[in-house]
Amino acid sequence: MRVEEIKTVGIVGAGLMGHGIAQVFGMKGYRVNLYDNDPGILMDAPEKIRQNLQLFLEVGSIKEADLELCLKNINLCRSMADLCKNRDVVIEAVSEKLGVKQLVFGELEKYTSPLTLLCTNTSGIRIAKIGEGLRNRERVVGTHFWNPPHTVPCVEVIKSESTSDEAFQTAMDLMKKIGKEPVRVLKDIPGFLGNRLQLALFREALFLFQQGIASPEDIDRVVKYSFGSRFPFIGAFETMDLAGHDLGHEVQNYLFPELCSDLKPLNVLKKMVEDGLLGVKTGKGFYEWTDEKIKETIHRRDFGLLKLAKIRDGE
Repeated sequence: MRVEEIKTVGIVGAGLMGHGIAQVFGMKGYRVNLYDNDPGILMDAPEKIRQNLQLFLEVGSIKEADLELCLKNINLCRSMADLCKNRDVVIEAVSEKLGVKQLVFGELEKYTSPLTLLCTNTSGIRIAKIGEGLRNRERVVGTHFWNPPHTVPCVEVIKSESTSDEAFQTAMDLMKKIGKEPVRVLKDIPGFLGNRLQLALFREALFLFQQGIASPEDIDRVVKYSFGSRFPFIGAFETMDLAGHDLGHEVQNYLFPELCSDLKPLNVLKKMVEDGLLGVKTGKGFYEWTDEKIKETIHRRDFGLLKLAKIRDGE
């Protein structure tokens, strides 16, 4: 199937990621079926999408008519069979548990045409594992949207050993068509690209805190106001080229032996989990979280991402 033939999309899972992915396709004029096995989550999805779109209105990215058209393009389904009916592409966005995803893909194979492109939004599970046991594994592709999917431009497109070249290219073309920045991941490795890079940063940040070198607040400030402030405009390899590899080699030679290389979660994180300090879920983690602070932080993040997108687009 070529990207020009794709008119209809199904999204399995209407929670954290699914409703945002449905919004992305709805905004681009695709007819979207959205399904969740939790009726409450499913029924809440349109209001969550409306709230997301209000932010787009706030920064001037869309008009009121665009908001209503997006919602009109999204149809809520009561069963997996209804979701899959006449869909050209189905994207799975359920919980990050291999067994659950395998069950979902078994259902998708049962209810879709063999020509339907099947995508998984897993953030790190190998695509081959998710498609294990399917008859038509060649049409299974990884499409890892980043949270929040309606504002973060990157989508990692992952090719497993079974994925056909045609399915992989169609997924790449589709992500471009909906305005995303697709990245080719040519080997099906756990964590893909982004999460491997992100978790390397998280490990070192936790290590610095665990060693009493700096507070979470100061570590976050370094990330936000030093190298992190460059990353929307210049990547890691561009930065290394600009700095010079002779300097990079010199710094890595003395600094790499000092960096954290633990192969298990750090003790500081293990203790926080044991103590029930889970972050926003429990109201306390590295920071204290109130409902108002959670709302303000998410608004600041999403508003900033949308404003940054306008800057990158030259608006």
